[in-house]
Amino acid sequence: MRRAFAALAAALLCVSAAPPPDGGAPDQAVIDGEAMPRKLSEFGLFRAGTSEPVEELIPYTLHTPLFSDYADKHRRIWLPRGEMASIHGDGHIEFPVGTVIVKSFGWPDWNGGRPVETRLLIHRAKGWVALPYIWDADGRDATLAVGGRRVPVSFAAPDGSRHDIAHAVPNMNQCKECHNRGGRIVPIGPKAENIDFGGEGAKHPSFLLPKNRLRPMPRWDDPASGSIAARARAYIDVNCAHCHNPEGSASNSGLFLRWTDDPAGVNYGIGKRPTAAGRGSGGMDFAIAPGDPAHSFLIYRLESTDPGIAMPEVGRSTVHKEGTDLLRQWISEMDAL
Repeated sequence: MRRAFAALAAALLCVSAAPPPDGGAPDQAVIDGEAMPRKLSEFGLFRAGTSEPVEELIPYTLHTPLFSDYADKHRRIWLPRGEMASIHGDGHIEFPVGTVIVKSFGWPDWNGGRPVETRLLIHRAKGWVALPYIWDADGRDATLAVGGRRVPVSFAAPDGSRHDIAHAVPNMNQCKECHNRGGRIVPIGPKAENIDFGGEGAKHPSFLLPKNRLRPMPRWDDPASGSIAARARAYIDVNCAHCHNPEGSASNSGLFLRWTDDPAGVNYGIGKRPTAAGRGSGGMDFAIAPGDPAHSFLIYRLESTDPGIAMPEVGRSTVHKEGTDLLRQWISEMDAL
């Protein structure tokens, strides 16, 4: 997988123009058009009457994914036939017009493992468009949910605890909030240092070896992939930095949490006093109090489910215990101020 990533960085990614073996194919006219189809099936991204993606979609995973109530996420990318995605030296991936990034959410012990929702991020001529679809009860198609919805879900966490939640399918404005960069909607998950085409996905793309290779983001839960600090910062980047960056929706906080672009100083939260946190600071002095995770309001917010306190603000109804345990260990090992 590491070799696949190294070959990806600053390279060109292309897809074969051969027709898919199952006969299904995305409808490029629908993808490129301005309409918001009521039914997911109109895009031709899934086999008719099923939640199985057609063969031409490229499967991928992320080294460190966003936490979403322990949901299993199945990720795919559609690139128009004959088109390529360019990967810049800084790791930014430039997807061509006509690209669709597909992400389905589900839980293996709920609803027979069928997905609950599928989100599309479509690159059209006027920019990226985010469309959320909720799967119908029979699992044969999904319906557009412009206004979002709450879906009752029951699942078991890794520690065996049971959770009954109202899974929040975001409305289109909420999609824009998380995917905002300088007033534009952009992809936030598939970036070169985090994306992984290993395993099954390796048969789809072809790679050109770059001269300069980016360092892959570590896996937050794999000690072999990096130090505690590196894995903690990767986790914070993926879960927080899509808003906490100079062009994001939380830019006014002065708290910038990108993995490689932001030094681990005051603006990263270390010894940083609250500015726009409101009651989210919990009366604590610092976002990150070195050596003292119990008095770091970064932890306080990640461990809260109160809508006025919890961070991220959308996308979860439970606390990611394993993730916050990692961050607690990272902070406890810092030298005190």
